[in-house]
Amino acid sequence: MHRVGSAGNTSNSSRPRKEKRLTYVLNDADDKKHCAGINCLTVLKASASGSDHLFTGSRDGTLKRWAVAEDAATCSATFESHVDWVNDAVLAGDNTLVSCSSDTTLKTWDCLSDGTCTRTLRQHSDYVTCLAAAEKNSNIVASGGLGGEVFIWDLEAALAPVSKSGDSVEDDCSNATNGSGNAQPITSLRTISSSNSISMHTTQAHGYVPISAKGHKESVYALAMHDSGSLLVSGGTEKVVRVWDPRSGSKTMKLRGHTDNIRALLLDSTGRFCLSGSSDSMIRLWDLGQQRCVHSYAVHTDSVWALASTPTFSHVYSGGRDLSLYLTDLTTRESLLLCQGEHPILQLAVDDDSIWVATTDSSVNRWPAEGRNPQKIIQRGGAFLAGNLSFSRARVSLEGSTLVPVYKEPVFTIPGTPGIVQHEILNNRRHVLTKDTASSVKLWEITRGVVIEDYGKVSFEEKKEELFETVSIPAWFTVDTRLGSLSVHMDTPQCFSAEMYSADLNIVGKPEDDKVNLARETLKGLLAHWLGKRKQRSGTQASVNGDVSSGKEITPRSITHSRMEVDSNAENDSMVYPPFEFSTVSPPSIITEGSQGGPWRKKITDLDGTEDEKDFPWWCLDCVLNNRLPPRENTKCSFYLHPCEGSTVQILTQGKLSAPRILRIHKVVNYVVEKMVLDKPLDSANPDATFAPGLAGGPGQLSAIGDGSFRSGLKPWQKLKPSIEILCNNQVLSPEMSLATVRAYVWKKPEDLVLNYRVVQGR
Repeated sequence: MHRVGSAGNTSNSSRPRKEKRLTYVLNDADDKKHCAGINCLTVLKASASGSDHLFTGSRDGTLKRWAVAEDAATCSATFESHVDWVNDAVLAGDNTLVSCSSDTTLKTWDCLSDGTCTRTLRQHSDYVTCLAAAEKNSNIVASGGLGGEVFIWDLEAALAPVSKSGDSVEDDCSNATNGSGNAQPITSLRTISSSNSISMHTTQAHGYVPISAKGHKESVYALAMHDSGSLLVSGGTEKVVRVWDPRSGSKTMKLRGHTDNIRALLLDSTGRFCLSGSSDSMIRLWDLGQQRCVHSYAVHTDSVWALASTPTFSHVYSGGRDLSLYLTDLTTRESLLLCQGEHPILQLAVDDDSIWVATTDSSVNRWPAEGRNPQKIIQRGGAFLAGNLSFSRARVSLEGSTLVPVYKEPVFTIPGTPGIVQHEILNNRRHVLTKDTASSVKLWEITRGVVIEDYGKVSFEEKKEELFETVSIPAWFTVDTRLGSLSVHMDTPQCFSAEMYSADLNIVGKPEDDKVNLARETLKGLLAHWLGKRKQRSGTQASVNGDVSSGKEITPRSITHSRMEVDSNAENDSMVYPPFEFSTVSPPSIITEGSQGGPWRKKITDLDGTEDEKDFPWWCLDCVLNNRLPPRENTKCSFYLHPCEGSTVQILTQGKLSAPRILRIHKVVNYVVEKMVLDKPLDSANPDATFAPGLAGGPGQLSAIGDGSFRSGLKPWQKLKPSIEILCNNQVLSPEMSLATVRAYVWKKPEDLVLNYRVVQGR
């Protein structure tokens, strides 16, 4: 940890704290599909003309709109702004979609737009798990989440126009957990402005605060609201159904009966009856007027996670952890297994005579349901009578009376992309091996965001061993697959610790000994589109390190702490080299935050050049715009160079040497050859023949060893280059090994590295 401030801050008053990270999410080639489980569904019925729309919210952090035809659905928009799982979504009125997420925010969208987020609503302090809307009062939406928080929002007030500065804070911003799913917010809900004062962003910028329904002591997982907006029910880990007046947030009653978490709730159109589904495997029907449970239905063998009713509330569809979808007549208690899948069911949406089923898989199925006349299905036979004790249904299944599902195949499926479930960062720190839910193994190049090898269905462990390389490069990024795809996290200053020679990256037109900082070049690649847009807007073609070249004052901080990583040609510095060019066909998305407004997510090709330190971490901008890197761990490796035992060869260097960790052994060979003292006369006093010691008598610097290690002062016979071997722990080292690799795989000790050299006879 080091002192931070705004990008230009040089005062010592800034307080040490964890810097904001930059994450980029690698998107699959087919961006029209989800790549993780579908947590929520909602249907928008077509007006007189046009098609119905289905909205899906996914664990991949996005929502999608599908235009639904008779036997197919096409993705017509992707809604991208949340930085963690989308947990629920509801429609409020004709054109507002409201979503909630594990990033602690609600977002409102123009649902018929191309994916425009109109506002971010922040009040929750933890994951927001569920929403409920009042169909006849499109202004009211309730949200519930972990920590027992329930809020009732007046959308008209919450979405009221705010000042320009407020708008920028509200749009596409949120206080959130990061993409890795850590429970801690990236900035602990704090932001630091350029003046270093800490401000809280827990309430709306323009002062609107929703009604809080206080009473839950534990997490809330389910909400339902009456069409008029005059009644709200909630349930969660307390195992009770709570009833509220959403107009005031006051409690009206508490209903006990379930023995485990309540995961799904429904209210009928009269507001008198409530259905609840629980992890105790039971469905219960409550009469709110009598304040008691009037029926319990033992249909499932495991947790009930999703409920949907017919328009008349005569029948209920239910699904959950047992992978099964049931239809139950609430009056006669007759129950029927409609279908069985391979994945737990998370949410249901009745759509006329069919039902949409969302599961932990990335695809969505539409099944026949006879929603207008469900009795037609039950009359076909095969129904059983739902018991009223939870073990009764389980006992039936144990006794071997296996139920046969009515439907074997869905009407159609909206396919998803297999999500990534396993990954391994390879030693070269540029490639990541992944395995997805379809058992397909792929190799990704994370500095370009593309799959470079698809191995198909092979053993992940065997492929990992096959790809193992004996190389040591610092861990400059971390990865997780929480969103079903690769999220690559870059944290300063660790991310700037890895360097490679341009020759090893096959960069043409750059001296082969130029050191390339992997994080810096990756940032330049990610922000190339943004930088182009920014230059268009400013109308200048200033070089990317303009702050330096324009002669602006370089702060003491940048001189004392930052190494200026500038190419020999300053004007080439904005160039993105091929190993760092990201695809514009399937561009990655950035998740990060600046000094205001909280985390956001956008595709790199959607950045318009207006984003600044309010949106990006200062260290990213300092790197890309000013060509400056923050203070880092030492990138040097100290070592001793001694002759092998019995060797008569000596070199004119004593004491400890220091060189870049990435220096190859063949450079050490060149150095030994240059400094060798053989049985030939050599003027040891000749300063040109000895290696200049480090500054102020410090350790010798090998960093000067680059192209053509020979200097003036070499005797003609020395240019014959005797063959030299370098050893470590009595093991002959490959000339291509780096000092870091030797230290990690051969030396294996915390002390300074010791290398030995010897002349190879007879070559």
